Amino acid sequence: MPPFGAADRVVDDVATLKALADPLRLGILNTLHRYGPQPLTVKEIAAVLGEPQTKLYRHVKQLEKAELIAVAGTRLVSGIVESRYQACQEGLRLSGQIFAADSPDRPEALAAMLAALDTVRAQFERDFLNDRIDYTPPRDGSAGMAGIFAHSGFRLRPERADRLRAAIRAALAEAAADEVGADDEGDAVELVLFTLLYEAKPPTG
Repeated sequence: MPPFGAADRVVDDVATLKALADPLRLGILNTLHRYGPQPLTVKEIAAVLGEPQTKLYRHVKQLEKAELIAVAGTRLVSGIVESRYQACQEGLRLSGQIFAADSPDRPEALAAMLAALDTVRAQFERDFLNDRIDYTPPRDGSAGMAGIFAHSGFRLRPERADRLRAAIRAALAEAAADEVGADDEGDAVELVLFTLLYEAKPPTG
């Protein structure tokens, strides 16, 4: 069993891919990641996701079986054992091999990616409907909103594409290093970021 808060896990097996190929299970996992070292009960996770508590138990067990989450502690509540859960790793990375044209796991890899996109859509919808999105101008005085909403395509030289990819990875690593804990938030702001960058091959035919 990986320790709580272990480094990124590389996913290269069908069982884990199938566990990830569901928006609700990804929502559970994302909620546990958001709260970091603070373990949560199924009831608390359900409250964050706006879902019935009973709907989550089966999904929690599947994530636990895939060793994506684990029980961090238990207590007795009204004669019933209540478990608190925590993510087993800080992040997940899909192995490039499972996307290869000859990979038998390719359908499951695609399903996991599409589930991730559905999860982002569902979270944005919840935040929008609950008026949680900040539309105020950026604190640095620049134009626009505090949020960035962009869907872009670029044609770049290979070396420039490599620099862009490296810059994005460096920015993500810096943000992860600067993240504050749940007990030390102060005036911290919550940011939601989904990154999707891929090189598209020329169309065939």
